[in-house]
Amino acid sequence: MSLAPEAAGPGSAGTAPRPHERTGEVITGAQAVMRSLEALGVDVVFGYPGGAILPAYDPLIDAGFEHVLVRHEQGAIHMAEGYAHATGRVGVCIVTSGPAATNLVTGLADAHMDSLPILAITGQVATTAIGSDAFQEADVTGITMPITKHNEIVYSADRIAGALAEAFHIARSGRPGPVLIDLPKDVLNATVEWRWPDQLDLPGYRPTVRGHGKMIREALDLIAGAQRPVIYAGGGLVRAGADAELREFAETLGLPVVTTLMARGILPDTHELTVGMPGMHGHYAAVKAFQETDLLVTLGARFDDRVTGDLGSFAPLAKVVHVDVDPAEIGKNRAVDVPIVGDVKVVLGQLLEVLEDKRAKGQLEELVPDVAAWRDHLDRMKSEHPLRVDQPDTGVLKPQTAIRAIHATWGDEAVYVAGVGQHQMWSAQHIPYSRGRQWINSGGLGTMGFAVPAAIGAKVGVGRDVPVVAIDGDGCFQMTFQELAAAVQHDIPVVFCVINNGYLGMVRQWQHLFYDDRLSQVALPQDLPDLMKLADAYGMPGFRVTTVDELDATLAEAKRITDQPILVEFRVDPDEMVFPMVPSGASNDEILESAEEWHARAAAVAAVDDSSPQDLGVGPEII
Repeated sequence: MSLAPEAAGPGSAGTAPRPHERTGEVITGAQAVMRSLEALGVDVVFGYPGGAILPAYDPLIDAGFEHVLVRHEQGAIHMAEGYAHATGRVGVCIVTSGPAATNLVTGLADAHMDSLPILAITGQVATTAIGSDAFQEADVTGITMPITKHNEIVYSADRIAGALAEAFHIARSGRPGPVLIDLPKDVLNATVEWRWPDQLDLPGYRPTVRGHGKMIREALDLIAGAQRPVIYAGGGLVRAGADAELREFAETLGLPVVTTLMARGILPDTHELTVGMPGMHGHYAAVKAFQETDLLVTLGARFDDRVTGDLGSFAPLAKVVHVDVDPAEIGKNRAVDVPIVGDVKVVLGQLLEVLEDKRAKGQLEELVPDVAAWRDHLDRMKSEHPLRVDQPDTGVLKPQTAIRAIHATWGDEAVYVAGVGQHQMWSAQHIPYSRGRQWINSGGLGTMGFAVPAAIGAKVGVGRDVPVVAIDGDGCFQMTFQELAAAVQHDIPVVFCVINNGYLGMVRQWQHLFYDDRLSQVALPQDLPDLMKLADAYGMPGFRVTTVDELDATLAEAKRITDQPILVEFRVDPDEMVFPMVPSGASNDEILESAEEWHARAAAVAAVDDSSPQDLGVGPEII
């Protein structure tokens, strides 16, 4: 696999031809697909061939971009997601019809929830066979309608270029999201005069980019009058590439910033204004900041249940400014005092223009709130309620220690990709992030098996000079580890780290806390499979850490390998749980910092009314 030293800019195509070259040339529909992708600046696609899409795989041989051959179609779309996460560009995958197309469904839903620009191209049976239950036929556009931003089945070859151009634009504009183009086999085989569309024909699609001027002024007035304001920074800031604008806005007004799971690093964790991550397993000070604030300045976030806990008791004292490019998100879960529809990067630019104008007139102080006491209070909470890790000097390895050591080894320049579960939360908590797109995970859908293929896609996107480290759990890893073959075959040097506790860790944690430690179907024997033999089978170096004493030396040896993928297994304490924790459905006021605190509270309640853990008012209403 040829990896560029550094990522190209949006729409870059390297040696791609100009769109209007060879206008009028008669080509096949399959060739039109390849030529359209070249014109759109695609540099890599992730895919798997099959019958209905086979006509497209012939001109792919001569296409001006690369192809990564996956081992399962779900791997293709997760690789495209990782690429989109890491670069901000549209990730492209291509598969055949029927079961191949339905294997994309999980990735499409994942991309839809996390607002990722994805173009999925699927083969389809011939138009004459559609509706006849032909071999490998499925109504892919019907199946994926609820989980795509846009989809289309193309019925004629002369529509291919326009359909792909429009799909690409829809995927990456407004609120980004996945699009799907379904291509029947006879359309791919048909001939057409090549013509690139001069303009897009999307009369009903015009996302609002600039915020309303009146709302901009009202937002600044609310901020000026607040005593305990907090910026609620969401993943929309990362999608918009608004790192610099957020930092300047926060620093100009002195506003504390809480960064969600999807926005980790958008303001560096080391910055004095960063409070931490909110939510079910968020940092204590960040969770409490939301409960005590009198103004939430919400930027590209959506008030999801993992952040709010019990919605009725979330931020009870706060007025709300909400900036989002998707008007459907504003007011969906929480009433809003100042709604601003627009691209968050552009809206922050508008806010900064007003502040700069005030500065030039010597009036900036009129808009700067007095938050000294509030910031001191948040700083005290940060220092008095740090994350806790009880790591013995020798022997058993704690997973948090392993993850901190991973960061110490590959450093701040690396991109970190996680699966879903305990390891995901520990990775979000214990690695200090410094920039947007440095942290990649499946946030909304919570897709196990995401990390391995997503890390491969991310590595293809960022190039050889940027380390990419996948941090996965043993359960997640076993869902998609077949994609290690793609990393080896295409020479994609990802560092695959497996936090192996021998269990479905998060499920076990919930069974322990909420079901009296009655463990049901969560054991995953640590040697099934033997990951060192697995690494050997895939032809990649493997390393195993079983105690804290071995940690530093093993990682130092692993880091020396930079020219091929490697697998590092950490055998960790199976009893370790993720804290802080707000039990699902509970108020954020009920945040617990340790298992001991949870058990003490449960015992106290049970002593009063003989309740079971599920009856404590903090039970698992939402898993």
